[in-house]
Amino acid sequence: MMCDQNNPASSSLLTEMDRKVYREELQERLPEKIFDCHVHLWARDAFPADSKRDASDYMNYFACSFPVERWEALLRELLAGKEVWYNAFSMPDGAVKLAMAPRCRFNMSLVSPFDPVEVLEERMEKNCSIGVKPYWNFARKNAADTEIRDMMTPAQLAMLNRRKAIVTLHIPRPGRFEDPCNQRQMVELCETYPGIDFIFAHIGRAYFMRNIRKSNLEELAGYSNCFFDTAMLNHEGVFRYTLDHFPAERILFGSDAPIALLHGKSVEINNAYCYLCAENYRIGSMVYVPGMREKFTLFYYEQLRSLLEAIPQELQQQIFFQNAFTLFTGKERQ
Repeated sequence: MMCDQNNPASSSLLTEMDRKVYREELQERLPEKIFDCHVHLWARDAFPADSKRDASDYMNYFACSFPVERWEALLRELLAGKEVWYNAFSMPDGAVKLAMAPRCRFNMSLVSPFDPVEVLEERMEKNCSIGVKPYWNFARKNAADTEIRDMMTPAQLAMLNRRKAIVTLHIPRPGRFEDPCNQRQMVELCETYPGIDFIFAHIGRAYFMRNIRKSNLEELAGYSNCFFDTAMLNHEGVFRYTLDHFPAERILFGSDAPIALLHGKSVEINNAYCYLCAENYRIGSMVYVPGMREKFTLFYYEQLRSLLEAIPQELQQQIFFQNAFTLFTGKERQ
């Protein structure tokens, strides 16, 4: 794979500012146990050796690999003094080898709608996967036209329902959580496949207030197999609204590492959002702010800051750890 080997992540991902933020603002306030349910891990051989990437691709920041060993070593610095559990899946990139999954206790296999059911089930067995991670780009449709139902087939869903699997789903379409098609199909999934626990990632991609206010969050609250993770959000208002309209016992902490290990912050602007980034790598709607790497902190820490402000103290242990622990270890026993 053609990658940039000369990047700041080659040594330490954390700056002195990061360490200061963790030491002074986060370490004492965070629960002693944390379960990160949304992590991407992959070894270099998860992609063909001749894969090429644009220089702006954020995967170059990590030398195009982020394996289990590196993540676990980093966690000792990133969340020093905490007991950390996590669930991981590979990077849902168009060139990735779908058959591979991270070798960790809790993992999910990638799934394409073109995978025969028997192939997917064999993949899950081989990877010891607790569930699957579909992604809109595997549907091979225009991004704006992709629907949730394009991401997995009824036969795949029936198998996952039988296995009582977990599905972490990044909803498609430009309208995100306020899109009526997404709303309807999220409900249909939860109704039709009660044996599957659906984790809708990024709180339905509601990175700004209008998107969460125009969602069908309260309708989805009525389905016990509907969960949301908080990955890559740092909007206190979105977190507070979610807690006011959805059961706290089905909200899970997730980070979206390693993207969350870049330096920056997501900000709302006129019913939209953008990432202010200190590293010039492409992630979503981003604006590069040169010279700020030593002044910004990690997206990971910005997420923790916002969650600690938004979540009542009596719910923090539940959302940061217990909800995911209960869900994932319960599935493990089946």
